Amino acid sequence: MKAIRYIGSILMIATGILHFLPSFQSDPDPNSIPMFLFGIGYLFIGILLFKDHRYGKILGVILPLIGLGAGFFILGIENWNAMFSLMFLIDAIVICICLILIFKKTSSKIA
Repeated sequence: MKAIRYIGSILMIATGILHFLPSFQSDPDPNSIPMFLFGIGYLFIGILLFKDHRYGKILGVILPLIGLGAGFFILGIENWNAMFSLMFLIDAIVICICLILIFKKTSSKIA
């Protein structure tokens, strides 16, 4: 389970860095400020997952779900590019990893 947690942590940190990139483009993007704030959240959750903090797994499900919802409903499919597709794919993978970690952890405590 440790390797899975580290993979989730690395993916969260990588996605956090990807969320910072639109802030440094020359043309202003109205979505760059919220994406920058999401990037801070992703980095924070990546560190929590790396340190195996209890709330890291729960936040690792909640924030990517919010990000996926914002991507679908606020940005819209017409604004997608390769970077957004990569971030959505990573979000889906991280959600699955964190759900595995949550349910595996709780089932081992019961037994």
